[in-house]
This record gives sequence, structure tokens and C-alpha cells, in this order.
Amino acid sequence: MIAIPTVNAGEPLDSCLKALERQTFQDFEVIVIDNGGTVNPATSSAFPLRIIRPGHNTGFGAAINLAIRASSSPLIACLNDDAEPEPGCLEALVLACGPVPGKDARVGMYAPLIRMRDTGLIDSAGMQIALDGSSRQRGHGLAPERFAESDEVLFPGGCCALYRRAALAETGLFEESFFLYCEDTDLGLRLQRHGWTCRYVPDARVTHRYSASAGSFSALKARLVERNRVRVAVRNFPLALLILLPVFSAVRYFWQFVAVLERRGAASSFVSSGNSPVSILRLLAGVWLESLRELPSLLRQRRGIAENARTPIGALLMKYRIPLRDLARA
Repeated sequence: MIAIPTVNAGEPLDSCLKALERQTFQDFEVIVIDNGGTVNPATSSAFPLRIIRPGHNTGFGAAINLAIRASSSPLIACLNDDAEPEPGCLEALVLACGPVPGKDARVGMYAPLIRMRDTGLIDSAGMQIALDGSSRQRGHGLAPERFAESDEVLFPGGCCALYRRAALAETGLFEESFFLYCEDTDLGLRLQRHGWTCRYVPDARVTHRYSASAGSFSALKARLVERNRVRVAVRNFPLALLILLPVFSAVRYFWQFVAVLERRGAASSFVSSGNSPVSILRLLAGVWLESLRELPSLLRQRRGIAENARTPIGALLMKYRIPLRDLARA
């Protein structure tokens, strides 16, 4: 089953569905979750297509969860409506998770090679994480040839990912309270803590054009990303790293300030999009106040997540971490 959440629908979604019609592997169902009430009834001769209409914008994770609950497929793919899988993408993913006795028994996540439509360079070859809870695409902006070999990565990005239902049955689905951003990080870390690993599949290729649903450098996106990376850390990080979260956050803020002076990175683009220093400080203050209010609830969630965890996460965070300086300049 392939779950595609959409708000604006239109031409990007049409192109996404047409890309699925060209797949060499055709044994799948598509469920479009219409969060914006803009999808016209559609049919496809290549695959079964269903549309779920929640009646309001549920957010990314809740939309995917609706599709998962509406399906019984053992393999679940998440796909952005602005992403277009190349013809052999699904076949490569399915082959990667095919039954091999005694091998890869606990691989529960699969990450394709995602390329940016405008440049052909890598958008994501799996994901990395910073010690402040922020996540970043592995290989972003580099040539695809640099990541031509399959290997183990931390988790796949939400733009396109394949999960085993058996893995999700152990850990639970996407955390719906995130609404947008970082829910893939949270789920990936929970799966790793339960002993499910992630395989990068370079032969599964996807083109990503990016959506403007929340704005590339909007205040809404900045607030959600900043809030949710704190949630990721409180819910999943080992205590030693969690205690240092304010320190790691301050270090990133420093390097983002330097990046703004150097006119590089997302922070610089955010400022140049008309966001004043005062508005940025207000945004950060609001996020930290909200996080403090949520802390008792997040700590209860943390205890629940830890109850059935079987794999220490600290070593994995260090293995796949991206330095805060590099994150700020990306």
C-alpha cells in the first residue's frame, strides 16, 4: 500500500500518480488522504486507488495513519504528493525486503535515493540526526554517485519511505501530535529502539520537487520544526543527552547566527525572507515555553516508549549524527 497525503493536490499529485502508473512493479494499492478537500474523484487502470477525506487537515502523520488502518498490506510506503518515483523504484524496494532466510530479519525501514528535480543532486539518501534533536538528509546536495552502494542508515525521510507493518505493530504508528515535520524522525528512532534497522536502497530512485504547503522558510514551518525536534529529543534521547539539550540548542543557535552573517544555510534564507531578529526571538521563546508546558506529558510518553525498547539509542545517535555547525550551515 502507498499512502499519499495531500493538501493542495493539483498538478503535483497528478504527476505523482502518473509516475506510479509507470512502475515496473504493479502489485499495490494507492490511498490518497485528502487533507485539503481538493482532490477530484479519480481512477487508474494500473492500480486500485482510494481517497480518504478526513474533513480537515489532519497533518502528515495522522494522514498516513488513516491509510495504514484502512489497509492490511504487510508493506507500507509513504509518498509525498510532490515526489515522483522512477519506474523501477517500487520493484527495487520490494526486492530489497524480499524474504532471505537468516538475513535482514529485523530490517523494518527502507530508504530510497531521493533526488532534487531542479538539479538532479541528492535530496536524501537516508537521514542523519543532530544532538539537539534536529534531523537532516544524508548526502543532501551531493552527486548521486557518491551514494551508489546499499548500506545501513538511521531511518528514511518522510518524502518517500517503506515500512514493514510488523515493525509498526511493535512500536506504534506516526505520532499525530507533531502535525508536520519530524514525525519521521520520531518513528525512525522508536523503530531503532525496538531493534528494527533501516536499509538504504540506491536503486530505488525518486524525484522530489518540494511543496509550498507550509512555505519553504515560513514562520509556521520554523515553529513546527523547532517545537518537534524538542519533542523528538524528550521522547527518545538517552538521559545524558537529554540533560544537555539546552546546551546543544544554544550551540546550534550560535552557528546559525554565524551562518546568517555568512549568508548561507536555511537560517540565512529565513532571515532574508523578511523575518526580523525580534520575530525570531519571539518564535524561539514561544517554542521553549510551549515545550516546558508539555514536559510532564512528554516525560510520560518517554516512559511508555522506553518500556518495550530493546536497543540502546545513544551509540546510534553518535554514529549517525551530523555536527551542529554543519547542520546550521546546511
